[in-house]
Amino acid sequence: MYAVLDIETTGGKYNEEGITEIAIYRFDGHEVVDQFISLVNPEREIQEFVVKLTGINNKMLRNAPKFYEVAKRILEITKDCTLVAHNATFDSRILKTEFSRLGYTFKTNTLCTVELSQKLLPNQKSYSLGKLCKSLAIPMNNRHRASGDALATVKLFKLLLEKDTNKEIIQQTTQYFDKEVIKNKLNKLIEKTPEKEGVFYIHNRQGTVIFLGKGKNIKSELSKWFLKDSKRAKKIKEKAQNISYEITGNELFTELKYRIELDTLNPKYNIRKSKKLKLVSFKTDNFILIKKGRTLGENALILVENNEVMGYGYTNLSFQQNNFTILKKILTPIEDKILAKSIVKRYLNKSKASEIIHY
Repeated sequence: MYAVLDIETTGGKYNEEGITEIAIYRFDGHEVVDQFISLVNPEREIQEFVVKLTGINNKMLRNAPKFYEVAKRILEITKDCTLVAHNATFDSRILKTEFSRLGYTFKTNTLCTVELSQKLLPNQKSYSLGKLCKSLAIPMNNRHRASGDALATVKLFKLLLEKDTNKEIIQQTTQYFDKEVIKNKLNKLIEKTPEKEGVFYIHNRQGTVIFLGKGKNIKSELSKWFLKDSKRAKKIKEKAQNISYEITGNELFTELKYRIELDTLNPKYNIRKSKKLKLVSFKTDNFILIKKGRTLGENALILVENNEVMGYGYTNLSFQQNNFTILKKILTPIEDKILAKSIVKRYLNKSKASEIIHY
């Protein structure tokens, strides 16, 4: 259910505006099932440019109800609805401000028809309500009055619903109010992770990995991601339901595991930069590269045979790494040998803190 609305205000300083007129149409996706239209006494002066734009002046509002007198009706008609408006950020902010003056926190999901139009009706000359409706032959009456603009928004929104054939854009564009719930969820996910080097996997409700990350400190890196406010980060935070991770013990294994699993898992929200890999060779055909492992006494091993990276893994038993038959059984084989070779070669070129056993 949707509450499609338009608000006219007094103008003035940010968060000091007052509502002069409000129109709300309760819309079930097919037709309007309820409506509320009213002038509102803002108990403050209207800016002159607003009077010229809307035609609403102080005299007209003298006997209009004050906001607290219409607040209950607004709550009734918007109950269990997503708030829809052309520039929803503005209208929802004005409503929240008015309710906060009454000591009430107004909570609602919002959906902006400007943003929706940009996604579903690309290449329009203008996305202002008037020009957009004109280009789409959507009739408009009482421009810059709440009822006229809200009704035009209903018609525009109905068209956008039809355009969203996969029913994905509407869901993706909705801004959810309950950020505190999301914040608590994210904090619980962060608590699961260690302050150790490795890779981490963010899973959605179905268990699918939607993002793969890495860092010297998994907990710190995940926290940084959850603090970001980009569109991609918002989607990740919204869909995140579980976290898993693997401690790698060293930078080389972190990079190797991250790059290999990026190709294997292909997470939806990772940005992939295609790089043309150069054909490289090691100075020797057969060797074992040894790095520190995940725990004290454990070694991380990479096996190179015939100038190819064959596999990687961990051992804390010397006879395992000295017996090639056993070693090959415990190592994880590598399919993309060109990628692995490029990563290992680049690492060896810049780092000398490795033990190499030739054989």
